[in-house]
Amino acid sequence: MSAKSRNETVQAIHRARSAGFTLIEVIMSLALTTMLLGLLSTGVYIVADDWNRNSDILDEELDEALVILQLERALQAAFPHSFTNRELLARQIHFTGDSSEISWVSSVSPQRTPGLMAWYLHSERDEGVFLTMAPAMSDDPLSRLEEAEPILILPGYTLEVSYLFQDLNESKSWTDEWEARELNALPLAVYIRFEPEDDTDAPLEIVARIRNNEHRSIRPNDSLFMDL
Repeated sequence: MSAKSRNETVQAIHRARSAGFTLIEVIMSLALTTMLLGLLSTGVYIVADDWNRNSDILDEELDEALVILQLERALQAAFPHSFTNRELLARQIHFTGDSSEISWVSSVSPQRTPGLMAWYLHSERDEGVFLTMAPAMSDDPLSRLEEAEPILILPGYTLEVSYLFQDLNESKSWTDEWEARELNALPLAVYIRFEPEDDTDAPLEIVARIRNNEHRSIRPNDSLFMDL
């Protein structure tokens, strides 16, 4: 074999070796790939965890918004439901409340069942806001509400209630209690503030105007409005 042929053969062997990967290069490539996959999986986990946390917060906010919307609709549809007081043998209207609780009869029910529904809203410290509902019949709605089971609808909140009325001088004012059995009428509006026990949460509010606030046959006791 000539010298020229030998040189060409050696150059071909060198080119073949340079075209492939050595064992060290393969190991380094696998190590770099493993490192990149580890960083990528860590980033995906962090993003997924943030997404789940944000989704939980969004679900909680959405649940609270739906609860507030339902309560507002029920208050706006408050009805001057009358029943017979067997002790007094008289017709009375059910709508009672003070600054920490409220009970009324509404033509709105969460299950969209026909008929009137009695609502009772109150809060327990260190627990939250509870809602009790029962069908409103011809008897006293309070007796039916006492037999129903309360539901925790806003954990970690307390409520404050105010009632809007108009006196004989046609001036409007807010009061912190209402008893329709004596006043023979419903308030013009109800304001409820749900105060969170956790300072990081924002308060929730309802301002519900009551359109049907007078009974068609029971006249309001106007003289008592001056004492509110």
